Amino acid sequence: MSAPTHPVQTYSPREFHRQAHDALGNPQIRANFRKAMDGLMAKRRDIFSDWDLETLRELGANIRLRALAKLPDLLERLEANCAANGIRVHWAESGEEACRLIREICEAHDAKSVIKGKSMVSEEMHLNAHLEAAGIEALESDLGEYLVQLNEQTPSHIIMPAIHLNTDEISGILHDKTGTERTRDVDYMTAAARAQLRERFMAADVGISGVNFAVAETGTLCLVENEGNGRMTTTVPPVHIAVTGIEKVVEHLRDVPPLYALLTRSATGQHVTTYFNMISSPRKTGEHDGPREVHLVLVDSGRSNIYQDDELLDTLRCIRCGACMNHCPVYTRVGGHTYGTTYPGPIGSILSPHLMGLEETKDLPTASSLCGACGEVCPVKIPIPDLLVRLRKESVGEGRGNVPGAGVKRAKSEVAAWKAFQWLATHPGVWRGSMAMAGKLKALMPSRLGPWTECRSAPKPAKTTLHALVKRHHATKHDGEER
Repeated sequence: MSAPTHPVQTYSPREFHRQAHDALGNPQIRANFRKAMDGLMAKRRDIFSDWDLETLRELGANIRLRALAKLPDLLERLEANCAANGIRVHWAESGEEACRLIREICEAHDAKSVIKGKSMVSEEMHLNAHLEAAGIEALESDLGEYLVQLNEQTPSHIIMPAIHLNTDEISGILHDKTGTERTRDVDYMTAAARAQLRERFMAADVGISGVNFAVAETGTLCLVENEGNGRMTTTVPPVHIAVTGIEKVVEHLRDVPPLYALLTRSATGQHVTTYFNMISSPRKTGEHDGPREVHLVLVDSGRSNIYQDDELLDTLRCIRCGACMNHCPVYTRVGGHTYGTTYPGPIGSILSPHLMGLEETKDLPTASSLCGACGEVCPVKIPIPDLLVRLRKESVGEGRGNVPGAGVKRAKSEVAAWKAFQWLATHPGVWRGSMAMAGKLKALMPSRLGPWTECRSAPKPAKTTLHALVKRHHATKHDGEER
């Protein structure tokens, strides 16, 4: 096998600052993301121009809030209705347990190969690596996921996994890995990839997909896609396994159209996607296609802990449209791999600390300018900036302490410095004396004050304080009036 077009890199949220520095120094990455994000923002703006966007957003937010308010009951209803439809439901408290359940289903059918539709939860729990360790080949069928898998990378966007690659890079990957011609003909490359995948669909023992909306009322699994790979994944192999987080449930079938309208328009600027799949049962007697078995794996993996917090609960509203990333000035400049997590950008910065702990992700809540763009474009009105501030408090031990790793950034020296400042600021006489002394000793002030002075000049105390200048001014003025 030839070497990947890009060197294989391991990204970690612990190395966010170094990775961001590297990305900012890579003109190709910046150009790729700038072009892609500008296009996506323009499409979203144009598609919503004739809509009452705020009314639709309010409706979407209320649907998600209602579902979350009833989440325990809705999950039980979903399980009961799926079972009545012939779908087998499995519960997984962690990603590791979900991987084990899926592996056991595959092994029960002596599966040697798996074809996967797009699923961020499967990425979150590293399902591919788990299956491959068990001797089960897992191949991504989404074109973007397929490309990053060929290139031994991870997705850099939750909607468009290969958005960090340009046409020439994609051509090089397909040429090196599959033997296609080097070309800039997008239609040729797409057709070649589809032909390669079509054989794998027919030979796969199990198909695995994600779920966009799980309808409690009817036991229906809804899957949104553009390429047809999702439909092939869920109908051609004899066994279909759907895997999703527990928060994806909605109460009624009528709740889906508004969320679908918000998702497609916010994600890719489309009125509708090419395919919208509704899966309610395995193949029935007399039907000629479809899987013989359908399994649904519901993954918790820290979501129940989020659910217990009345503020952080809003994180679970997310419908995975990626709009917050597309409009984020940080994500647009450094790209998704910089974050080192499955979910990059603003949504990743509020979700990943719960899934991975603040020990691993302590820099992500501060990977934001708090400009508010993410909150303004979120189709279900998640107050992302407020949640980022809350997680910043948690990271320094000033929150409720119910996020894993809370207090990891609390430094004793910093706490002592702020306590000293608090004491000085509440003792006016000592404060004035200290400021006067600082002005006289300003030559001894260091020129570097940590990261703050990497792009700024260190502040220097004035020789004379403002209070002293005002006092001198009034004294001079009064003296002049007496004369």
